[in-house]
Amino acid sequence: MKYLMYSLRFPAGVHFGEKSLDESRYSFSADTLFSALYIEALKSGEELAGWLYQKAASGGILFSDAFPYIGETHYLPKPMKRVETSDHQGDSGIKKAYKSLTHIPMDDMGKYMRGELDPIYEKNKLRDLGKRYLKTSAAIHGREETEPYHVGVYYFHHDCGLYFIVGLADEADQDQIYDLLDSLSFSGIGGKRSSGLGRFEIKNMRELDSQRFEREGDAYMSLSISLPKESEMEGTLRHAQYQVQKRGGFVASFDYAPEYRKKRDIFLFGAGSCFVQRFQGDIYDVSDGGKHPVYRYAKPIFWTL
Repeated sequence: MKYLMYSLRFPAGVHFGEKSLDESRYSFSADTLFSALYIEALKSGEELAGWLYQKAASGGILFSDAFPYIGETHYLPKPMKRVETSDHQGDSGIKKAYKSLTHIPMDDMGKYMRGELDPIYEKNKLRDLGKRYLKTSAAIHGREETEPYHVGVYYFHHDCGLYFIVGLADEADQDQIYDLLDSLSFSGIGGKRSSGLGRFEIKNMRELDSQRFEREGDAYMSLSISLPKESEMEGTLRHAQYQVQKRGGFVASFDYAPEYRKKRDIFLFGAGSCFVQRFQGDIYDVSDGGKHPVYRYAKPIFWTL
């Protein structure tokens, strides 16, 4: 399989949902990316959307979550795996810094796993990624007085942004994926897109060494929010170290139901979860009584530790 890294620049800021409108994460998950690309494909017709679904469901196209980059340094999620730091066993500050790290430089993953990374330096460097702000807007309901509300927005600093990885079984699909992504760049990804948030530029694309993903190892870290098929679950959970995330939200389709309807909640393994054996995962239908299926992407890309 061919693995491509797409780096994105967000000039106008982003809003990626948290529990409340006045909060925002700085990244998005693979299921959000797949849904956005699927909706973009539907604008060109059912045939293109069906192609994307079939390719992804069969594992012919795989998506990672989005992760930060700062300059030329690209970060991966911190593995949910215990790391021994024998040189600093008595240093509580070092231990706390290791525990609070969220991302590791891609090229330093081996150093992190050996307990040789400087966690304080890396934690401070990640502060250069960007800043969160509260944007005040006004809601107008009929003739009532305007009601101010706050929206959490994340702005990336210069030469910082997000990237994600796409796995392609067929190199011929590369142009189609790029065209969909280019089209999505004008629509934007995330929330409050009508305000211009979430629009992006494709900074660059480059191929990654497939051995980082496909070689055999003692553990495999998922780079995507994911969930094994029922037949895979028992073997997957053996010696696994993982975090579970609840995924829900509303259906973004006017044809689904006369009113806004919620998707069925589903619990998925977060990116950074570690397993001793690989699994395929699936795309799950999380519709709840509407007129058509609603897809939740939950297939992993694995990084060999």
